[in-house]
Amino acid sequence: MQKTVFLNAAKVDFDKKLDFSPISNITMLTRYDDSSNEEILERVKDRTIVITKELPVGRDLIERFPSSVKLIAEAGTGYNNIDIIAAKEKGIAVCNIPGYSTEAVAQLAIAFILNLSSSLHRQQVMVKQGDYSNFTKHLQVPHFEVQYKTLGIIGSGSIGQQVMKVARALGMNILVYNRAPKTWEDPEVRSVSLEELLKESDYVSLHCPLTADTRHLINKERLNLMKPSAYIINTSRGPLIKESDLIEALQTGKIAGAGLDVQDPEPPELNNPLFAMEKVILTPHIGWKCLESRQRLIQLLAGNIEAFIQGKAINVVS
Repeated sequence: MQKTVFLNAAKVDFDKKLDFSPISNITMLTRYDDSSNEEILERVKDRTIVITKELPVGRDLIERFPSSVKLIAEAGTGYNNIDIIAAKEKGIAVCNIPGYSTEAVAQLAIAFILNLSSSLHRQQVMVKQGDYSNFTKHLQVPHFEVQYKTLGIIGSGSIGQQVMKVARALGMNILVYNRAPKTWEDPEVRSVSLEELLKESDYVSLHCPLTADTRHLINKERLNLMKPSAYIINTSRGPLIKESDLIEALQTGKIAGAGLDVQDPEPPELNNPLFAMEKVILTPHIGWKCLESRQRLIQLLAGNIEAFIQGKAINVVS
């Protein structure tokens, strides 16, 4: 039986509720809550398969991996933490798990849209501060329907398409930006340029991977294209947005607000101005953390490993 090590299992199993038997039934699995660089090199000895979850595995480490290591299995969708070029040079395959949290991440993106449209977050802040004027006078905060509003989706992979599906059920119009434009059957869904999307959208939701091309895709210049009444939502990767430019746009009223499940860096510094902004909703990268999503991840991870053992590797990104 092949030997496998999960170097930072606590990143996935933080509540100790996951069943790892789908993996342990097909490979000899050893799990560690977390691993330092020195521990990584010790723990991959005699292992064929190495599992990581958003753990930085750079060239300096990979070049020192033993020849026994043949697969790095990322326990998630994003694999920008792994130097896939170094892995390929070392003869190590890298695979990921697309689609395990599609419903959960899309659900969170829609939750941001609905919360921002109703200013629920700001209303709760007022109550906690002892300000009950929304109850005793009149509504002090913006409150909008989302029907007929325009949602701009940047990246229409599985998550982007799920967001689109729910948003259309809410009566929203959809603009989509992809590097390769698509044609949609729904007349209320149109592929457009990034500039048109930013200018026309009431809500902009990011659903693209982090690459050299997409890092700081949203910067000062592009934020300036957005409506002052528009909101930006990021449930993908923090560095897609240049955070200092976003903070300036929010402080100066260039845009109306933001819903951010991801930041740059993670976790954010505790003095980050975003924490104090009433028109910003911050969550600690929870989109993938639903129990159902994490257990699905383990099942799909086992499928990746089993396919590799059988010589029919799937979801290879290297």
